[in-house]
Amino acid sequence: MKKQNKFYITTAIDYVNAEPHIGHAYQKIIADVLARWSKLQEKEVFYLTGTDEHGQKIARSAAENKKTPKEFVNSLAPKFENSWKLLNIDFDRFIRTTEEDHKKRVREFIRLMHKKGDIYKGQYRGLYCEDCEAYYTEKDLVDGKCKFHPHKEIKILTEEAYFFKLSKYQKKLLELYEKNKKYILPLFRRNEIINRVKAGLNDLNITRLKENVSWGIDFPLDENKIVYVWYEALLNYITGIGWPDDKKFKKFWPADVEILGIDNGWFHCVIWPAMLLSLGIKPPKTILINGFLTFNGNKISKSLGNVISPKILVEKYSADSIRYYVCRNFVFGQDGDFSEEILVNRHNNELANKLGNLFSRATALAEKYGIEKTENKLLKKLKLKQIKILFDNYEFDKVLNEIFAFLDICNEYIQKNKIWETKNKKQIYEILDSLRVIAILLWPFIPSASEKISETLGFDLKFEDIKKCLDIKKIRKSEILFKKL
Repeated sequence: MKKQNKFYITTAIDYVNAEPHIGHAYQKIIADVLARWSKLQEKEVFYLTGTDEHGQKIARSAAENKKTPKEFVNSLAPKFENSWKLLNIDFDRFIRTTEEDHKKRVREFIRLMHKKGDIYKGQYRGLYCEDCEAYYTEKDLVDGKCKFHPHKEIKILTEEAYFFKLSKYQKKLLELYEKNKKYILPLFRRNEIINRVKAGLNDLNITRLKENVSWGIDFPLDENKIVYVWYEALLNYITGIGWPDDKKFKKFWPADVEILGIDNGWFHCVIWPAMLLSLGIKPPKTILINGFLTFNGNKISKSLGNVISPKILVEKYSADSIRYYVCRNFVFGQDGDFSEEILVNRHNNELANKLGNLFSRATALAEKYGIEKTENKLLKKLKLKQIKILFDNYEFDKVLNEIFAFLDICNEYIQKNKIWETKNKKQIYEILDSLRVIAILLWPFIPSASEKISETLGFDLKFEDIKKCLDIKKIRKSEILFKKL
């Protein structure tokens, strides 16, 4: 298989100290949209997601719930996996960092890095945020507090530790950013990272004393220490496809796109590629950073509970509606507010009124009056090249704007030509053939509805088939695609 014929996409693995919420789901939906877009083009796709299950925060949450850490993560991880399935997210592997396979490969990575001379023993004194499980410098803090957890006191910790020589890779990282202009996207995030790297890098403390942090992977060079949770969690992107020797790793690495949240940017854009460069492994091609979501105007937090649970939202609205809404309503990379009111409006006005209504009318007309195959001149009004460019630029909201602009043209065509009066079989065919193309383009976003259209009209969901014509003689009126909310 040629390398360009593959597509490997990953998401941040979710920290399982609480239930999954819509903020986690947004990222997984975007990854699935990109994975399906590649499948449409007949690429071999591997989509990795999963859960991050070590660290003191999890040990603390487990104790609060009167469970062992293992019992606690075993109760939560399936909820994440099932939530993504409910949202019709078609991942290939759901990795858990407590799996023996991951732990074994992490220890192997550390041994190789040590052999390379990139790990040394020393003393660490630093400013530590318990909720981030991360050390910070004074300049990282805002008014002496962590910018992500301002309610938490920053602790000053001193301990014996093992360090990764991150500072050694400053020049190589800057060369990477310069050579690959699309390594960090959106571009406004790129400049923030580059400026921080130019200011200098400190070596990274990659261990924690077992007496302070008990729940984690044993550090292979010292039995009194465990591996720092962030260091080992990053490795899931290669352990999840069998680094170093599995054929999946050889086939799919480097990752084409790694999607993560804004608070993980430094780890993924700086520490992660430096770790890979240490062992001579190619870094990912693109790190795609999404913004934060609020929910109905409120910050997403544990206290909101089931209001933001993907399971509850899917039961209330449907996977297609949620997927469509987050892709159409948010500009990728910027922060956004998940508003149920706007979701309902978009579902009713766009999915039900525009797409659903067009499909119902067209199939009803075809059943009643029949169709006659002809050249579909309507397709000349579809901006297909523009849609491809927008997809390549991760402008999902604009992709959907273009597709729905074409849908409007189709709806106007029925009205303007009064097809229900003229009974023009060629025009009915043009509408159905246009719906075929619309369904192919919408499949990454709303797979269930697209599959219903393809089953009714009898065509394959393949990008290369867009130029083909609908080949069907008899059609029955379709079921309702989207019931109004």
